[in-house]
Amino acid sequence: MLYLTLRQYEYVCAVGRHGSLSAAAGALHVSQPALSAALARIEGHLGHPLFIRRRGSSMAVTPEGRRFIAEAEALLADAARIEDPAHPRPARQRLHLGCFSDLAPFLLAPALRALREAMPDVAVSFRAEGFEAIISGLLKGQVDLALTYDLGLDAGFHRESLFDSRPHAVMSTDHPLSRGAPPDLAALTGYPLILSDEGLSAQHMLGLFRTRGLNPVVAHRAATLELLRSLAAHGEGVGISYARPFHETSYDGMPLLCREIADPDLGESVILVRHGAGPVDGTTERAGQVLAGLFRPR
Repeated sequence: MLYLTLRQYEYVCAVGRHGSLSAAAGALHVSQPALSAALARIEGHLGHPLFIRRRGSSMAVTPEGRRFIAEAEALLADAARIEDPAHPRPARQRLHLGCFSDLAPFLLAPALRALREAMPDVAVSFRAEGFEAIISGLLKGQVDLALTYDLGLDAGFHRESLFDSRPHAVMSTDHPLSRGAPPDLAALTGYPLILSDEGLSAQHMLGLFRTRGLNPVVAHRAATLELLRSLAAHGEGVGISYARPFHETSYDGMPLLCREIADPDLGESVILVRHGAGPVDGTTERAGQVLAGLFRPR
């Protein structure tokens, strides 16, 4: 016997659609306390929250909630179709993939191709953004899985390591550090640096220096990896980046040199991450398997 009724499924979908109890109650023509009590019963039955309650009546959908709503909307569409054969069929399953912007030129296109080949019945969308936007998307249930570095994530996220990356110093071909032994962080401290202007990335880079008692001078913060490379190629400083394109010229054709930083303990994991402690739906689980198989070293 089913515990939840179609009306209760409509309640959850309405709260997700309107973003607040008051607006959803108005649309459903029920009282807000009645809707709140019904939602509490539904979440109690499922064993995990569908929404995060915020100040006032504002509601944010959890990852489990977004998956539940997607399946509930498909169920309601099927029920409507049974009553009316002319009703359109429900949409395909969906997967929302996030990717850190510096990694996106290297990982996003192959990830999308692999997912679409392995899961042709799933509609895959993506967003390439900075760390904080990716984390926000995961928390709000707007992103199911993300490819990123293991920075700024607490215990509420499930991580799966894919491969390790090491930082490189990016410089003009006539820079003093272009010759001799690979530079370490102490050597880089003697020159102006170019870092990403992405908050967590810059904090992480500066933290590598400060844990060694070094205080580098930051000359520029670049909005994109290619801007960082262009500034370095023109002698504006030494760029530091974990991402390394295969070509050794900037966008405007200036030659540049990438040298791995010599300190042994600077590796950072590229991870596949999702948010939420509840059960993982089959689509997300399968997508994780596809991406792990694609990017893990063989």
